[in-house]
Amino acid sequence: MLNQLVVIGRIANGPELNIDESGRKTSTITLAVPRSYKNANGEYETDFIDCNLFGDVAESTCDYCKTGDLIGVKGRVQSRIIEDGDKSYKKIGVVAERVTFLSSAKAKTIDDEIE
Repeated sequence: MLNQLVVIGRIANGPELNIDESGRKTSTITLAVPRSYKNANGEYETDFIDCNLFGDVAESTCDYCKTGDLIGVKGRVQSRIIEDGDKSYKKIGVVAERVTFLSSAKAKTIDDEIE
């Protein structure tokens, strides 16, 4: 069996480093990934994929990336059951094994506003 995924997208929310009671570093980011085809209205839709980062991968991503940066994530798909009162549902996300920094979002400057 094989559970491996590679996804490339832009960070939709700025990564924040969390450290739990045992000292483990974690972060959750959401990647915005546009679909490669148009919908019935002729528009490209975007999928938002939650990625869980751990250890050094979480720390370096939080140190060097921000909202809008283009990154690649290699990891595995993982599902979990969420209990919400008398209802339960399955949530699927990505556990990142490696993050590749592809490009930074262009920083807006005063010169950009003048042009």
